[in-house]
Amino acid sequence: MAPSAHQPELKIVPIEAGTSLRTLAYDALRLAITQMDIYGQIEPIRLDERQLSQKLGVSRTPIREALTLLEQEGFVRAVPRRGIYVVRKSRREICDMIVVAAALESIAARLAAQKATEEQIKKLSERFEKFSNETSSELLNPFSQANLDFHRKIIALGGCELIRKTTENLFAHIRAIRTICVTHEERPGHVVALYKEIVEAISQRDGDKAERLVREYTLDLAAYVEKHGVFAE
Repeated sequence: MAPSAHQPELKIVPIEAGTSLRTLAYDALRLAITQMDIYGQIEPIRLDERQLSQKLGVSRTPIREALTLLEQEGFVRAVPRRGIYVVRKSRREICDMIVVAAALESIAARLAAQKATEEQIKKLSERFEKFSNETSSELLNPFSQANLDFHRKIIALGGCELIRKTTENLFAHIRAIRTICVTHEERPGHVVALYKEIVEAISQRDGDKAERLVREYTLDLAAYVEKHGVFAE
């Protein structure tokens, strides 16, 4: 499918005044950017401070501060005399991010098998059963919210805050490409079965297996993006 020529719109909810308007503006803009279709067109996506200020219901100062933070995280970039633009990663950059995520998440899976309590593992199993039964079609899309939530749960069980924070930022970038890669139609049911294996490996305290399964799945995703991702660049 050819990229559309229209400018995607940020879906922003006005924020309420508080002690940290910068933080509220940052959260709102970051969420809006990661949820928009930034790869579905060729034209650059420019952000207008005045429009953002009106939509968020705050002055331009917290908007500028929030955009500075977003630029540091690689979501936007300032172009001299032209304005602020949403960053679109290259195919290579996205694949590199997925590879890093694979390394960190596989370690988290091993830690989860070692450190998670019986109660946490029980809740994970119950969550997966409900998850796989009710949202299996969404789970098959590697960039869906349901899929990312499952990965976040595994990482949380690993108990390493640095891994959680690092992968959260990676997921935010990776999630933005969900519209340029189709669902893994070539392997129906494979993802649900694999995730069940991961849950069972953690339940059985098999750190080697949990780590291997998570790493192989995520690296396979990188290979999939490399082969099938359609980038408007």
